[in-house]
Amino acid sequence: MIVLVLLASILIATVTIYQYKEQTSDYNAARLQRKERSIQAAIDIRLEQEEKYPVETTYLPNIFRRKVYEISQTHSVDISIYDLKGRLLITSIPAIGEKKQVTKLKEKVLTELAKSPTDRFATQESIGDDSFQSSYTYITDNDSFKPIGILNVEYLQDNSHLDKELREFLYRLSVVYIVMLVTAIIMAYFISSFITQPLKTITNKMKQTFLDKKNEKIFMENTSTEIHTLIKAYNSMINQIEESAVKLAKSEREQAWREMAKQVAHEIKNPLTPMRLTIQSFERKFDPENPDIKHKLHEFSNSLIQQIDTLSSIASAFSSFAKMPEQNKERLEIVETLKLAIDIFNKSYIKYSFPSHEIVAFIDRTQFIRIITNLVKNAIQATVSKETPKILIELIDDKENIIIKVSDNGIGISEEVKDKVFEPKFTTKSSGMGLGLPMIKNIIETYNGSISFVSEENMGTIFTIILPKK
Repeated sequence: MIVLVLLASILIATVTIYQYKEQTSDYNAARLQRKERSIQAAIDIRLEQEEKYPVETTYLPNIFRRKVYEISQTHSVDISIYDLKGRLLITSIPAIGEKKQVTKLKEKVLTELAKSPTDRFATQESIGDDSFQSSYTYITDNDSFKPIGILNVEYLQDNSHLDKELREFLYRLSVVYIVMLVTAIIMAYFISSFITQPLKTITNKMKQTFLDKKNEKIFMENTSTEIHTLIKAYNSMINQIEESAVKLAKSEREQAWREMAKQVAHEIKNPLTPMRLTIQSFERKFDPENPDIKHKLHEFSNSLIQQIDTLSSIASAFSSFAKMPEQNKERLEIVETLKLAIDIFNKSYIKYSFPSHEIVAFIDRTQFIRIITNLVKNAIQATVSKETPKILIELIDDKENIIIKVSDNGIGISEEVKDKVFEPKFTTKSSGMGLGLPMIKNIIETYNGSISFVSEENMGTIFTIILPKK
């Protein structure tokens, strides 16, 4: 709309200026012809009234000696009379000033006048800032109708009045188009707002669309057909997402239970096998008459109790993992607590870097220590094969959060298993059940925190924890 208004104003102004020039040119030409006819009539009357001199080319200066000035003043034009060869006979133009007397006509003027079917030739000339029209016609004898001279009429064009009218018209036109432009801008703003508001609503809803959350549909009234179609497509997409989310969640749960069942079965089989072998061995070697029977029975009992304790430990680990840790937020001085958690390990190659000032956060003390000890324990296990193990714990105070980094120079984590580090699975180590990192991830996320890591194989690993202070 704005571009159309601007283009329309430019085109109309251009056409107006062009039309003005054409009208001005036509007006000046018509006015010159009127003056020319009046002057021709005055010359004819003077020739008819002449009694002293013969009406011939030679005597034209004598016939119009005074009359040429009278005619010039009467019609406000400059007049010159030439003979048929273009030589100046008499003129009303003074010999001084910018406009000089032309004593000899150009051959072009004589040629164009001779060829003209109307016996008239007109041209436009300019001197300085002044523009004037100059016309050439024949002076004829009233009796013989033969040309006896050439009449030159020079008419100065005064377009100041017309220029003023043009400026006034363009000014009024510009005012009208400025009003139209402002109106167009206001209309464009409201129309675009009306059009884009539903699009903004749809965009915001799309940004808030997640696979694992309840997504709201869009309900809008008085919308265009296109927007209504778009909203309908969005709502249909939400329905499909919800159906896909339900199917995906069901599939993930089933897969998780299958994996958990396989892992539990595998871990339970580990202590059951030695228990079976122990019982079978005891049964074959059992001799009630043996004097060491009580000692062997005691060893047998201890072996079974040890395996039973292992089973109990497995059950407790899975129970703890399945249960969301309960938060017991308390005012905790992080620097002091972190030092105590690290000192438990009593390893000289464990270094730490803490701020000198006190850092306070509201976190469950037991859960916080559990997070740190788990990460440090993993770092120790990763550096067992290193000749010079190095472990560094950094604490960073970041305004509303605390950042803890645990880095080591251990064996690192291979690219193949990086995506599975936080999944609940059994470890490939000789001990442990692979539930430590998933469990501390659950704890950290309950505090709206995050845990991440970067690792390079055979170079080391850096775990980064971000926990809110409140």
